Amino acid sequence: MSEPLVLGFETSCDETGVGLVRGQTLLSDALATSVAEHERFGGVVPEIASRAHLEAMVPTVHRALAEAGVRASDVDAVAVTAGPGLTGALLVGLAAAKAYALALDTPLYGVNHLAAHVAVDELQHGTLAEPSLALLVSGGHSSLLLVPDLAREVQSLGRTIDDAAGEAFDKVARVLGLPFPGGPPIDRAAREGDPQAIGFPRGLTGPRDAPYDFSFSGLKTAVARWVEARQRAGEPVPVADVAASFQEAVADVLTAKAVRACRDHGVDHLVLGGGVAANSRLRALAEERCAAAGIVLRVPSPRLCTDNGAMVAALGSRLVSSGVAPSSPDVGADSSLPIDVVTR
Repeated sequence: MSEPLVLGFETSCDETGVGLVRGQTLLSDALATSVAEHERFGGVVPEIASRAHLEAMVPTVHRALAEAGVRASDVDAVAVTAGPGLTGALLVGLAAAKAYALALDTPLYGVNHLAAHVAVDELQHGTLAEPSLALLVSGGHSSLLLVPDLAREVQSLGRTIDDAAGEAFDKVARVLGLPFPGGPPIDRAAREGDPQAIGFPRGLTGPRDAPYDFSFSGLKTAVARWVEARQRAGEPVPVADVAASFQEAVADVLTAKAVRACRDHGVDHLVLGGGVAANSRLRALAEERCAAAGIVLRVPSPRLCTDNGAMVAALGSRLVSSGVAPSSPDVGADSSLPIDVVTR
């Protein structure tokens, strides 16, 4: 008997993602983005994101089904992001998922967005070692998670106390006159720069600081002040050096804290996920430090690191195979859903 076919919906922010997964095999991953509509505002506008999800939802579902070569009637379970995320955006995905689950008479799983970022790695590298540690870094989240059982238990070890790493990338890109979103242009600019040119601060790395929490607000401010000082003095701003030095500070803190958490908890597998995990320096430094510490590093391809429907379908597939009970048909959105709630 073949494994269940799971349809996944992701609408937590500005990406409309629909994926189809059978077991640990990805059949399709259709995506529509509204990022261009937010660019002139320098950040995601919730109302614009919600309207874009409404417009993109049905065509994206049809595209996912066509790419997978299946019909809607073949679907055995539906999974959808229930939180955390933008409330209005989440509600669009939940409404669509509920409609499909009801029409197809299939179980519905409302899942945690962060846990889904961990689950997507199973599509590329097979079953996750348990326990594992996960470092999730995106525009809205910078989190260190202990994962004893992906289907039932995920624990928060640390998180950002102010700006997430991706948010800092966006704000620094704006200071440097680079486009939104800031991650890719900063990564490109940094390749021509010296990461040691400017000694930007490493937040929350003192002996009395929380060992697993993150803070990037001070780093963002330090970059802005450094650039403003050059501009006031009438001196050119070395964009490549600033980008490289900023990026190095972020990657240094993230990887150092992740490796420390692995050592402290006796875990030898680390999963790196979230949109910022596509950053080339973060990936390289994580590989270097994990290799030195004897830690197995698992990083999905850059496309699977960003928000997508495949990750939601992957977590749904794991929940189904683990015998976890489905969600209630009236499951709601929770913009601040805690990580220890894997499914609602």
